[in-house]
Amino acid sequence: MLPTQSPSSLLEDMETKPVVNTISSIGDRIRILRVSQKRTLQEFGDICGLSKSMISKIETNKTMPSVATLVKIAQNLGTTISNLMENDGWAKAIVASRSQAEQKLMPTEKGYSIYPYASEYHEKKMQPFLFVAKKGEVRPHLLSHEGEEFIFVIDGQMKMQIGEVEYILNTGDSIYFNTIQKHGILPISDVVTYLDIFV
Repeated sequence: MLPTQSPSSLLEDMETKPVVNTISSIGDRIRILRVSQKRTLQEFGDICGLSKSMISKIETNKTMPSVATLVKIAQNLGTTISNLMENDGWAKAIVASRSQAEQKLMPTEKGYSIYPYASEYHEKKMQPFLFVAKKGEVRPHLLSHEGEEFIFVIDGQMKMQIGEVEYILNTGDSIYFNTIQKHGILPISDVVTYLDIFV
């Protein structure tokens, strides 16, 4: 059965409630949308290619999924990753210093940490993230999801695999690609910091 409210309107209703921070509210938003669509944890997990226990951990904010996993969850809920990560408000311009972003980094299940920029900006056309990956902590993995992606290396060196091709990216380098291709990164330097924009 289809929900009586659209995903966008349900998320807008949530914005009347106080939100401590964007990261801790993601699970709540996912749960509300899933329940409104009358989907069980098992059903939704099967659609997303995740276990029932993983969906439960995400909804109860016990784990932070990878960005690629969030993209799949958003698509299967009929919304966008930006809507899942938005804080309340309709700000016209959002400013964030690098120190602010680094202080709010959140570790993910894949071993890297992320910070979603502009969570206060409503209905973004893109979702920018700050990524920090440490050598030896990132688990080797390849992901595939709909959309396009732009990466700019702020500091450090990393290996980027897209399809069958591997690229070495250094400070100041960038890459743009279609994310339907399997892709993944591994730090070469001890720490690599990069901007990742999803569209």
